[in-house]
Order: sequence, then structure tokens, then C-alpha cells
Amino acid sequence: MEQYQVTGMSCAACSARVEKAVSSVEGVTSCSVSLLTNSMGVEGTADSSVIIKAVEDAGYGAKKKGVQTQSNSSDADLLKDRETPVLKKRLITSLCFLIPLMYLSMGHMMWNWPIPKILDGNHVAMGLIQLLFTTIIMMINQKFFISGFKSLFHKAPNMDTLVALGSAASYGYSVYILFAMTDAQMHQNMDAVMKYMHEFYFESAAMILTLITVGKMLEARSKGKTTDALKSLMKLAPKTAIVIRNEQEIEVGIEQVHQGDIFVVKSGENIPVDGIIIEGNSALNESALTGESIPVDKKEGDTVSAATLNTSGYLKCEATRVGEDTTLSQIIQMVSDAAATKAPIAKVADKVSGIFVPTVICIAIATMILGIIAVVCMVSCCCTPIAIITGIAAVICFAVTPKVRGTRGNKAKAGLICGIIGIIGSVILITVFVVNILLSSDFQNEMKEFNTHYDTYIDENDDSI
Repeated sequence: MEQYQVTGMSCAACSARVEKAVSSVEGVTSCSVSLLTNSMGVEGTADSSVIIKAVEDAGYGAKKKGVQTQSNSSDADLLKDRETPVLKKRLITSLCFLIPLMYLSMGHMMWNWPIPKILDGNHVAMGLIQLLFTTIIMMINQKFFISGFKSLFHKAPNMDTLVALGSAASYGYSVYILFAMTDAQMHQNMDAVMKYMHEFYFESAAMILTLITVGKMLEARSKGKTTDALKSLMKLAPKTAIVIRNEQEIEVGIEQVHQGDIFVVKSGENIPVDGIIIEGNSALNESALTGESIPVDKKEGDTVSAATLNTSGYLKCEATRVGEDTTLSQIIQMVSDAAATKAPIAKVADKVSGIFVPTVICIAIATMILGIIAVVCMVSCCCTPIAIITGIAAVICFAVTPKVRGTRGNKAKAGLICGIIGIIGSVILITVFVVNILLSSDFQNEMKEFNTHYDTYIDENDDSI
């Protein structure tokens, strides 16, 4: 399994998108993306450059990583938690502006908390201050908008897309209300000003971003803890080794040790690579690999493993396995593969998350469309009889149109389709209009009043009947 480091992922929908993009590459037999470790395991014969290009086309970044001992330090740097400090700084900065924003929008408006006299009764100024604070918070958390709209551009919306759209919608509507309030203030319409004052949603836009930042920070902390075991294993690997070259002991980097080299290990030092003892005897502490706390006696001809501790004696060994072939590197490989592999229930959750965001966006669009239909229904209902008449006329005209060469022209077919659409749309509008009337409170009150009068009439004329 080849391991890749993936950047730019923010939620399960992102990992599902990357997994889908890589799985579609020819030659890839299986692909597993782990959001916790930002890693990807790929099996197959596909070239790494093609896999990386597929990830980049999906809107994310990727690069191949190795588990060789010589690259353990660089891999450990990749696993270092760099997100938590950044998110913590973003959260603290956001709270510095969110607290006064909530004080103005909620504290003063709901509980009449005191504010400076210059703002007392100056509703436009309070709106401008809320606009300023919200704009700053949105700039601090601009990563949500960059990631959200970028993924939307790549036709793969994620959770950041929902956050960006929700916050942007609240912000845009509040800006419109601020302009409307300013216009009402200029016309001395104080009733409208007070009405608009309660329709600001600046605090909602800012609160969404801040709360999501809290969640992101907690997620980053948990991700950092999941890689602690892997980072601990990488730290066990020695960085240098003492080899014998030209009958001299030379200290070289661990990446310069080759199979067949003779290396020496003094008391208190770690075994650099796997090998066989050719001279000396000692007791090795292998607890780092096996968990056994009691040192194991070693003599000539016995094998030694990298990262074990020489507690006593002087050993001269021949290197047999170096780099990724050492026992420690294989353990690191197994742990890394396990981190990149997901349980079946996790795969199901990723599939659900992949359709969750598009579903929510579709529901929001449908709600907006239905709202628009409800607004224009009263206007359209007057035109629906005409639409039905013209639609029926179009169908009749199509029926009586003579056939040319056994068929009717494209224009006649288009007229038929438009007529049918007009009839169906008009029927839907009339149905919606009638249902709204039947379900309206005014109609219900009128019906109750009618029933009351009817019952009174019956009671009064019961004797005569």
C-alpha cells in the first residue's frame, strides 16, 4: 500500500470526494482516505503522479510519503499538529470581536443593557458597528469561505460550503436591512426603523463562524492525539550510527548505512539497524518493540533489531536490513496503514456525508423557490385562467395541424410542450392558492363565525321548523 499525505480536507465529505476521485483512476484497486491523519492509502498499479493529479483535480493537494527510517524525521514533521495553534489564535481573536457584537445585538436589545450615550437611539450607528464587527470576524475566518466556495466551484460541496453559504446569507440580508433602515431614518419613519432593528442577523453570521471554529479546534486536537503513537515510534529510530570503514569507527547518518556494513554499538546506545552480532555479547532492552521489560541476553550469531537499547557490553554487528526493511520501519508501516484504513461503519458514514451537503443545499433552494411561489401566487392566480385557456388552445392547434410527410413540425411540437407546461403550472398555482386560502387563519375564523351564526339561526327557528 502506497501512502500519500493529503492537504486541504476539512470534513468527511472532503475525504469521500478524494476517495472517489482516486478510485476512478485506472489501475487503482482500492483507496482509503483518513481524515484524522490526513493520509491516503492506495493499492494498485497506477502511477503516483496520476494519483496526485486526480487529487489536485478534485480541489485538494497530495504528495507521496515514505516510511523509510531515513525519512522518519520528515514524516514526524508532517504529523506535527500545526492546526491547533492556528485555530486557537483564530478563536481567541474572533471572541474578542464577537463578545461586544453580542452585547450590542442581544444584550442591549433583549435585556436593555447599558450602552454609550452616543449610541442610545442611534440605530443606524449600532447597525454600522455590528456590520464592522461581523466583517472583521468573517475576515479572520476567511478560510471557511475560501474552502467552501472553492469546493463548490469544483462541484464537490463540503461542510465549509454550508458554513460559508449560511454566514454569507445572514450577512447579505443584514446589509440589505441596514440600507433599508437608513432609508427609513432619512424619511423619519421611526416605526420602520425599530422594525428593521430587530431584523439584523449580523450576530448569527459571526456566531456560526466562531462556533464552527471551536469545533474545528477540538477536531484538530483529537487528530493530533491520534498520531501520538506513530510519532513516538518514529522518535525511537536512531539518527546516527557508528560504522567501521577503512578500519576506523566513523559516525554517519542512519541513511548512509548499507546492507553488509559493519557497525558497533557501545553500552547505553541504541541499535541503529537490524543486524547479526559478529563480535561481543550483551543484554538488550527490547521493550520498545516487544513490550518486554526484562533485558534479553545476546551473543555472537544472534539477531538484533533497530531501536533496541544496549544495556551492557560492546557489540560489533553486520547490517542485514536497513531503511524500510527494518523491524521498526515495518511496525511504523503497519501502524500507518491501520490509521489510513477505515472500518466499514466509517465508510458508510463517509458515503452519507458525501450526499448530506448536496441534499441540504437542494432543500434550501427548494425552500427559497417555494417561498417565491408563495409570494407571487396572489399575482399569478389572476393570470392562471388565461394560461389554461391558451394552453388548451395550443394543444388543440397541435391536434388540427396537418401532418407534413407523416409528421408535424418542430415548432408545433414546441407549442404543444409549452401548452402542456402552461396547463400544469396553472393548475399547480391554483391548487397552491386554494390550499393557502383554506389553511389561512382568516378563512378559518370566517368559517367558525359562519358556523356560530348558523347554529344560532337553527336554535332560534327550531320551534317554527
